[in-house]
Amino acid sequence: MSAPYDVPGATHVYSGKVRDLYDLPSGNLLMVASDRISAYDHALDPPIPDKGEILTRMSLWWFDQLSDVAPNHVVSTDVPEVVAGRGIEVERLDMVQVECIARGYLTGSGLFDYRESGVVSGITLPDGLTDGSRLPEPIFTPSTKAAYGGHDEPISYEQVAGMVGEELAASLRDLTLEVYARGEAIARAKGIIVADTKIEIGVRADGTLVLADELLTPDSSRFWPADQWEPGHAQPSYDKQFVRNWLTSPESGWDRVSDTAPPRLPDDIVEKTRARYLEAYETLTGETF
Repeated sequence: MSAPYDVPGATHVYSGKVRDLYDLPSGNLLMVASDRISAYDHALDPPIPDKGEILTRMSLWWFDQLSDVAPNHVVSTDVPEVVAGRGIEVERLDMVQVECIARGYLTGSGLFDYRESGVVSGITLPDGLTDGSRLPEPIFTPSTKAAYGGHDEPISYEQVAGMVGEELAASLRDLTLEVYARGEAIARAKGIIVADTKIEIGVRADGTLVLADELLTPDSSRFWPADQWEPGHAQPSYDKQFVRNWLTSPESGWDRVSDTAPPRLPDDIVEKTRARYLEAYETLTGETF
């Protein structure tokens, strides 16, 4: 795969759905957030202008807010000009091969599983919950970490323990729930509900768990306007659920279960998606982009 950016002194080693990684002479990695957007395991066209910078700024803000909860992988934001604003020099870590997800509200795939069985990732939930319901307490709902283009599959805590060992599994669960609880409280005070979030965790050589990749962004979380929250139906959102909704609407003409690629996003969907990401960033941080 060719390098998305020609970064002086850096060697491109990997591209994911959104981020590109480069080896640096220091032994660290350069992580660059692109403007790409994905949904339903497909990369979409066109990209969302400024999305990479917005996600990077938001993650840096959250890393600072949660610095007392866990260390993060940021080494420096002093990066080559070609990736300034969207690139970060980060630690090289042994990444945990589990998607660590916390849910405080019922929606998305969790709602689908609940309607099927009343159980989400091995956790039995109370009867009578609906789309958007707040859970009695946040739950840890991990999944497998599929390769790009593959599908993450929900797994139980017991399965995680079988994969990584009981001690690490407990630490992953506890850290994920602590990050969610802190992030949810901070966001709620700013008028945003964090319904759920996925975090990436790496391990240092000494066993320390480190927050990596992105943190509490509209790409890794569901953000809802708190003043519009009303269980019983899909909630308005600041995140890429807006894009998912368009893709599955009759207007897009796309059949999600087919083998065909999704259609190109219309200009107005691109503009409205950028506006949502921007509003989430400015509402949370109090900063102007």
